Amino acid sequence: MEWFYIACGIYVIAAFITDIRSMKIPNRLTLPVTVAGVLAHIIWGGWDGFLFSVAGFAAGFGILFLMYAIGAVGAGDVKLFGGIGAWTGLTFGMHVIIYSVLYAGAIGLVILLFRKDSAKRIRGMAGSLAGFFMLGSLKLVNKEKTLKFPFMLAVLPGFITVFIPGLFP
Repeated sequence: MEWFYIACGIYVIAAFITDIRSMKIPNRLTLPVTVAGVLAHIIWGGWDGFLFSVAGFAAGFGILFLMYAIGAVGAGDVKLFGGIGAWTGLTFGMHVIIYSVLYAGAIGLVILLFRKDSAKRIRGMAGSLAGFFMLGSLKLVNKEKTLKFPFMLAVLPGFITVFIPGLFP
């Protein structure tokens, strides 16, 4: 049902506003919306709806949890993507993750290019990547030196890209 995606879009906009204001996505937003997504799918789809919703939740939460573990996103983003998956299912949720990561990379690159210490940061990233590939070190992200911006700056356009078919080929 199309209204599931519209409801999820409202959720993403609310998360965008809170993340821009405070760099946090509160549990009082993510948890009730996630539960509502699962319940809505149970009501309208029965057992199949439940499985659709839980698969989306598990994929969104799981992938973002891995990103959280390496320090790339915050815990609110993990729960947010669990909610997106609960409302929209596995396929749509995965596409939102992919586009959000691509948009985040582009935003990070633009920010990096306009900072005064960009050359130093690029050398540091190259050194971290080289250490990862040569030594197998998993410490890719130094949380104290990471470039930070609200991930919702990438998630909202990622959601819109997936939601509006034909917007981007």
